[in-house]
Amino acid sequence: MTAVSELSYVSSDGDVLDAIVAAHYGDILDGKVEAVLAANPGLAALGAVLEAGVRITLPDLSTSERVETEALWG
Repeated sequence: MTAVSELSYVSSDGDVLDAIVAAHYGDILDGKVEAVLAANPGLAALGAVLEAGVRITLPDLSTSERVETEALWG
């Protein structure tokens, strides 16, 4: 992984979004992955494993609106 700044990230070949989010925010809980996807239209269409050079905006989640998720089980 190659960090560019506090608010963006440029992927290395083989990166996955969950690992990027966990490395930046400390975990993938509370809709963090969904918030990053919402901040990056079209990112989900690139697939689970990213190629090198994809710039990903990492929003400041301490002030962002919480992304609501729905439990499918339990």
